[in-house]
Amino acid sequence: MGVSVAVYRLFDLIMLLMLVKIFLTWIPNINWYAQPFRFLNEFTEIFFGVFRRIIPPVGMLDLSPIVAFIAVRILQVVICKALVAIGL
Repeated sequence: MGVSVAVYRLFDLIMLLMLVKIFLTWIPNINWYAQPFRFLNEFTEIFFGVFRRIIPPVGMLDLSPIVAFIAVRILQVVICKALVAIGL
């Protein structure tokens, strides 16, 4: 397995964790201060928080996860194509 494939799968894992966090927000009784939810919340806030500061919620709809998914996917493609281009 090449470096580019490993990096590609790492980005897939990040997007999976982001998706799990989104689905868990629909469950009202989750204690976000208990593990493993605390790790998941802190890890995904690295991505969501950046866009949450830029894009305000529209009513009760938070659009930052959608923009975060798009940004992470673009970053995944750009980095993996660069790795393939240099032979990794």
